[in-house]
Amino acid sequence: MTVLGLRFCHVAAPEHASAMAAIFGNGLAMPQLDLTKFGLPGNQDGFTGAIFPAADNSWVEVWPEGEGMPAGTMLQVVVDDADAYAATARANGLEPSGPVDAHGERIYYLSLPGGLPMSFQSRRAD
Repeated sequence: MTVLGLRFCHVAAPEHASAMAAIFGNGLAMPQLDLTKFGLPGNQDGFTGAIFPAADNSWVEVWPEGEGMPAGTMLQVVVDDADAYAATARANGLEPSGPVDAHGERIYYLSLPGGLPMSFQSRRAD
């Protein structure tokens, strides 16, 4: 079992999400992915989100809150085999929910102490 990357996902009020994205993109000069290449809307009519790649399988995501996208922060751990990680977690007394298959990934969810949501996911083998 191998951790392949870490992702930080933050959803906030549109003005806060936009300001945070500006810090990553303009203030820190981090490159930003073109959301339209993923079938997502671009930012022509206001801020719709941003993804800043950090390394293979790692990035920072910032999104405006809205219907189906509540405000919050999540740690996402990209692994080589999410099912194996889920089995290990269960063997060690944890109770991950899932799996959910979305965006080409198999995803499980946990709530960490203090309430931080976490997911671990791997590419789906189709």
